[in-house]
Amino acid sequence: MMTKKRLYMDVHVIQTLPPSNINRDDTGSPKTAQYGGVRRARVSSQAWKRSMRQYFNQQGAEGNVGIRTKDIVNYVATKVRTLNPDLSQDVAIAEAEKAINNAGITTKEHMAKALFFLGNRQAEGLARAVVSGKNEKEDRKELQQIIANNPEIDIALFGRMVADAPELNTDASCQVAHAISTHAIQTEFDYFTAMDDLLAEDQTGAGMLGNIEYNSSTLYRYANISVHNFAVQLGEKEATVAACKLFVEAFVNSLPTGKENTFAHQTIPSFVMVTLREDRPVNLVSAFEKPVRTSDENGYIDMSIDRLADEYIKTEKIVLQPEANFYLKLSEKSLDNRLGRESINLSELLSQLGEAISSHLEEVGE
Repeated sequence: MMTKKRLYMDVHVIQTLPPSNINRDDTGSPKTAQYGGVRRARVSSQAWKRSMRQYFNQQGAEGNVGIRTKDIVNYVATKVRTLNPDLSQDVAIAEAEKAINNAGITTKEHMAKALFFLGNRQAEGLARAVVSGKNEKEDRKELQQIIANNPEIDIALFGRMVADAPELNTDASCQVAHAISTHAIQTEFDYFTAMDDLLAEDQTGAGMLGNIEYNSSTLYRYANISVHNFAVQLGEKEATVAACKLFVEAFVNSLPTGKENTFAHQTIPSFVMVTLREDRPVNLVSAFEKPVRTSDENGYIDMSIDRLADEYIKTEKIVLQPEANFYLKLSEKSLDNRLGRESINLSELLSQLGEAISSHLEEVGE
């Protein structure tokens, strides 16, 4: 599918988290960042993309999500045996590994050197090449085309880098920012003890003790999709529209699971805004370069939403007015029509978003 006009989809979210440690560093501390001269809570883009991929697996169409694994030889060999059950497991593994190596991917003891992102359709294509005997060195270009073409939605969104074979690289159509708190935070410590249930009556003391670091925050989250590039990668208008809607749904509903049994941080966003632009994507984090400050009784959510709405208006001094804008908010506080329309629910937002993207893709043609 070829598109003549650009289209970018921005997704903005305000979400509050209670005491939690959903994304920690190598020492177990919650990740943080300095921004605007103060320390902010931070959740890495990698952590949220992992949660989104899991959501894709649960909610997306069967066979429409890639697999990231070192065990690609066995993954392809299984599909080889599905096509030709007469082959032994050893032969299937040997032939699958030959196809993978001849495509330029290095393996050792039937395992890739690094995690490799492979789509279901791509793996099935390699399996067909093996069964038909098209897995030799002279078939390198054809094998690479199988791996490069027909990416699953998460491969097209998040990209793939192959150091050994740059021909297999896939450019990401999506960018996901590290989420940061709209305000300054302080890390706190939970001192805990665990009792030994079989401790003798004449013994005292805990069986275990320790500390867990945590913080509380109201986060600004942002991501975008280059819809015109995404459409080219997926090749079909309907698939592109469905995948964009699934992306927004996953971004809204996914949540990293770090220490979730300890803190039960199962919140939902308080505000979601999706904007379609033809000139460029716009991250509105500058709304929070000056940290939000609030009194104890007011909290951070409403002030953060107000800041975001104000920043959205300010961007019109530099960028073009968006083609479309949709938002939802849980708060009843008025935004004074700053965002150009009334708040809707998530189902309505996804429906209207899908119609707008579909209309754009129809207008530019295939």
